[in-house]
Amino acid sequence: MQPLPVPCSAHLIPVATGTGAFHHAYRNAMADGAVFVAIECEGHRWTVKADTLTAGPGHAVADAVNEEVRAAITRLVERREVDWGAYTGPIYYMMHGLRSEERARELAAALHAALYGDLEPLTRAVPPTV
Repeated sequence: MQPLPVPCSAHLIPVATGTGAFHHAYRNAMADGAVFVAIECEGHRWTVKADTLTAGPGHAVADAVNEEVRAAITRLVERREVDWGAYTGPIYYMMHGLRSEERARELAAALHAALYGDLEPLTRAVPPTV
């Protein structure tokens, strides 16, 4: 499995449903020294998971980026697009309760880009409240 490009197209986000698939994707990200990101199917809903620990000690996410990611996830919770109890970082991120695989992939790709410093995809995927 190749490391995900940055930015990453939504269709490249791995599906890590099941313990074996999750561990495989996580180990690959760790071996590549890359941010882990994947989606999982949970019944009729989808979950986005991301973890920056796999990228190693040289990878740092700026505080301003973490604030923007946290704000975007909070907006998704407020809009009831993801379930309450989402993990908003700064190292581990999880959004569950998404209604479609397509939306989970979009958010996972946007989160992945943000964790590498590119907030534009996240801003498009989760526009600020006006």
